[in-house]
Amino acid sequence: MSGAQGSGARGFPAFAARRGGRTRGLSFWARAWTGAVEDVWPEEEPLKKGRSFSRTGRIGPISVSPGRIAAEVYGGEETYTTVLTLRELDDGEWDRLWERTADRPAEAEAVLAGELPEDLLEAVEDARVRMLPGYGDLDADCGCDELDHPCPHATALCYQMSWLLDEDPWLLPFVRGRDAGEAAEELRSVLLLRAMTGGGGEDEDEHEDGDGDGEYDEEHGAEEEDGDGPAYDVNRAAYARPAVPLPALPPLPGPPPTAGEPVTGIEADPLDRLVSDAAVRARELLAYTLGRGTEPPPPLDLWQDTVRIAATHPDPRVPARLRETCDRPGDLDRAAAAWRTAGRAGLEVLEDPWAPGEQETARARTALAAGWEDDELPRFTVEGNRWTLTGRGLQLRQGRDGRWYPYREREGAWWPAGAPATDPAQALADLVGDA
Repeated sequence: MSGAQGSGARGFPAFAARRGGRTRGLSFWARAWTGAVEDVWPEEEPLKKGRSFSRTGRIGPISVSPGRIAAEVYGGEETYTTVLTLRELDDGEWDRLWERTADRPAEAEAVLAGELPEDLLEAVEDARVRMLPGYGDLDADCGCDELDHPCPHATALCYQMSWLLDEDPWLLPFVRGRDAGEAAEELRSVLLLRAMTGGGGEDEDEHEDGDGDGEYDEEHGAEEEDGDGPAYDVNRAAYARPAVPLPALPPLPGPPPTAGEPVTGIEADPLDRLVSDAAVRARELLAYTLGRGTEPPPPLDLWQDTVRIAATHPDPRVPARLRETCDRPGDLDRAAAAWRTAGRAGLEVLEDPWAPGEQETARARTALAAGWEDDELPRFTVEGNRWTLTGRGLQLRQGRDGRWYPYREREGAWWPAGAPATDPAQALADLVGDA
């Protein structure tokens, strides 16, 4: 089986500085990576220094390639190159891994679909290959003069690698020598060979000894099992499905064209905006009808539409005019700021407090605890969906859409402080870092 020819390096932008927040990745493969690294390098002091350095913003863009993870590190007035090396798996090891994966229909189908299932780790162990770092397998080299080995720059790069695995777990097989496309191709070859030869997924030595559960067929050299066997199930799912082309859907219309001269000859023509808004809603309805989008929300009420216009109209005089005519002039600027963060959902978070269930609140506390070090997590006062940092004039609000909205106190009122995030720990880190 051919190796991963042409698997070049992949580059990732540098992570910005973080004031607090998680240092270990949260996904299954990120946690497995971090746990393995901390087992290989168990001394707490270098790991603690690395966790602290990983959030300084002083690690440059990261390059990941088979057998190598590297970055430029800015240490005061000097710049160092930090490199982590892991052994690439050879072709024989990859062959064994795909053979064991082919014995597992669910995992094989997931790999063919471009996913990296958690249970693939069992196939890795069965194949006796090393995917996660191990003793004598992970090494670090850095141009700094730190006495510790590994140095804080190397351990920090390991923690940032876990952040990358949160986004793309296939970086773990990639650093061992295979990307997602090469893995699927090699696994598909194993499955196709089994389908052509009738080969099963069990060790051949067991069949030759006659100890298998099925009845051995001497003429064909294979076991006859009840049913078709797991390999056949995967083959049938992957190769025997008839290709039935679907009729092409008509294309959606493009965005409304930019308006030219005012239709009525009046500056800041309201008809331009009305036509544009009607076209956007018509496009949403058409997309939903064709199965290409979610059901559009109900039409806005008078206040919501006033806020939307104040938040989005390009003419700066429009909000002033709306403030003169609407029923809530003192609330309009703050409401428009909320609309600019997340539209209707942002306005709802500003104006409509609600009470999440106890389990939902407990999950949020767990996410915050997992994303922050125990001695750095700020203290909160929780009232419904509003989490206020004690004595700091900062607040997180949980939206009904599952996102977390940052707020800051200004002159006795809470104002939106930025875009929402799905991870409360990350939202908190951004809010505290911007304070």
